[in-house]
Amino acid sequence: MSVWMSVLKADPIPWLLEDDNPGVRRLTLTSLLDKPESDPEVKEAGAAIMRRGAVAKILAKQKAGGWWERPEQYYTAKYKGTVWQLILLAELGADGGDPRIRKACEFILETAQDAGSGGFSHQPRAKGGGGTPGTVIPCLTGNMVWSLIKLGFGDDPRMAKGIDWIVKYQRFDDGIAKAPQGPPYSSWPQCFGKHSCHMGVVKALKALAAVPPARRTPAIEKTIDRAVEYLLIHHIHKKSHDLESVSKPGWLRLGFPWMYQTDILEILGILTSLGCRDSRMAEALDKLVSKQGPDGRWILENTFSGRFHSNIERKGAPSKWVTVYALGVLKRFAG
Repeated sequence: MSVWMSVLKADPIPWLLEDDNPGVRRLTLTSLLDKPESDPEVKEAGAAIMRRGAVAKILAKQKAGGWWERPEQYYTAKYKGTVWQLILLAELGADGGDPRIRKACEFILETAQDAGSGGFSHQPRAKGGGGTPGTVIPCLTGNMVWSLIKLGFGDDPRMAKGIDWIVKYQRFDDGIAKAPQGPPYSSWPQCFGKHSCHMGVVKALKALAAVPPARRTPAIEKTIDRAVEYLLIHHIHKKSHDLESVSKPGWLRLGFPWMYQTDILEILGILTSLGCRDSRMAEALDKLVSKQGPDGRWILENTFSGRFHSNIERKGAPSKWVTVYALGVLKRFAG
């Protein structure tokens, strides 16, 4: 038995490999069983993702122009607009080469990205296309950069501009004396106040962690280091100036998908994907392990299901997505 499996109360992998959830099956094969992309089982699971289940249902709701709901509601139609569908498709392992998905990605790049700064706006310009400069926000920018990289747009020069926005503007303040001023900070004190928004930091780091190591510039690496340290001084989910206090109780309720929110599972997943093993992660890791059931499965404690075009999993029930991500954290942390 692998060292990381020694903390399991039972082996959930046969359950994760069942055919009912091809996205989880594919992720189990690649991330837990180390099957290569060329493996026939991996290929079949990838094809099945597109044929049935949530991905197929989401794509069936897409409009001819590439968007969902109304085009200008790409963000405000929570959680059925285009932004949220791209996050879901990326999280569920959809094939970014599918023409429908490429059309959606092009739509969001043309409609939501601020051409000047490269960040992503939650409101489109009234004229001329692109996002409104004054409505660029960090969690949306991080989520869109991550989603578009996962869906195959990593080489697109517009993606480089999105990454540059994170490197240039994302802050990691932890209770400074004076909030930053000037664009994009002044308009969004809830994102860039005296203490940076935790979710914005997480989504920024998630995006940069998706950049292949060989393509990370020194500036990207420096930003990753700053984001990692910000999360570590908070011990993942604590108040850094009072480590006896949890920042938000919701971060201890495990969920999937995360959308603009976060929890200890998502954060530990990002940190371990970067090879981070730090003693300040210990309490969050212990909390994650403690939530395992006697069958080696984790429960979905938090969800946006019921607000999507297709439900993903049922709250309060054993979750294949939470379980496969939890196992991935344990495996990577064990090295």
